[in-house]
Amino acid sequence: MTGMSDELTLLASCRLCPRACGVNRLRGEKGWCGAGRLTRVARAALHHWEEPAISGTRGSGTVFFAHCNLRCLYCQNHELSWGGFGVDLSPAELAEIFLRLAASGAHNITLVTPPPYIPQIAVALRLARARGLDLPVVYNTGSYELPFSLALLRDLVDVFLPDLKYADAHLAQSYSQAPGYFATATAAIRAMRELAPADRFTEEGIMVSGLLVRHLVLPGHLENTRRVLRWIAAELGRETYVSLMAQYTLVFRAVGHPLLGRRLRPAEYEAALAELFALGLENGFCQDLDAANSSFTPAFDLTGVLPLGE
Repeated sequence: MTGMSDELTLLASCRLCPRACGVNRLRGEKGWCGAGRLTRVARAALHHWEEPAISGTRGSGTVFFAHCNLRCLYCQNHELSWGGFGVDLSPAELAEIFLRLAASGAHNITLVTPPPYIPQIAVALRLARARGLDLPVVYNTGSYELPFSLALLRDLVDVFLPDLKYADAHLAQSYSQAPGYFATATAAIRAMRELAPADRFTEEGIMVSGLLVRHLVLPGHLENTRRVLRWIAAELGRETYVSLMAQYTLVFRAVGHPLLGRRLRPAEYEAALAELFALGLENGFCQDLDAANSSFTPAFDLTGVLPLGE
């Protein structure tokens, strides 16, 4: 492994996430998530459908990674997370994509589902920074990860955008195959808060540093939402930026599911918002129910990924 960065050597016995598979990804072995030695990317383009503080007016330069260490039944990106669709890129090629997105006028670089590729991303970001990349980097994650791995991104990621999906252990296992999710995710989010302690915005309202915690309200599971919001208020503070999402969409294995197989009702989201405000969590973002629309999911067609030689 002579000449290999310290981060990439971690792939020789991969324990980057709570699955702790221990496989040698440098030799082509695949663990639970299915990710390999290279980063697999399905799309890299301007994206306009995140929170206003992320997308702004020009869009976020968003890189959608394939493979995931969660198996959410309702995943809008299931072709990537479950199916592994995408093209394998080296850190140098990934750095080139970051620079292309910056040149396109993006407000930031947003990494979607990056946990399987933290070492490669760290290398790519340093390469891109050395070539002039000066945009904020946003880390968009399901939060089933470890503080040890997140520490590899110190001084490389500016904004953390974690989901806190579940406080209920049964839901985490049933809907995402994620044992110990709440303890793991909350420890990871605490680590993110330490890595980006200051919430800062530009004059036009673009977040350039800090933490924005997302939670998707699931149909029929208001108590789970209440418990998530109570933890945020009690443990992170009422000034924490929160995005309470109504965009639950009937896709993939949620279709026909006895509990997940319906849309979120307006009364459910209104009750979730009432809890948010009752807790004093007044910083952040909410959604209209018409956000629950598959048109907000981009086409995963290798846009911005191929051809790299142009």
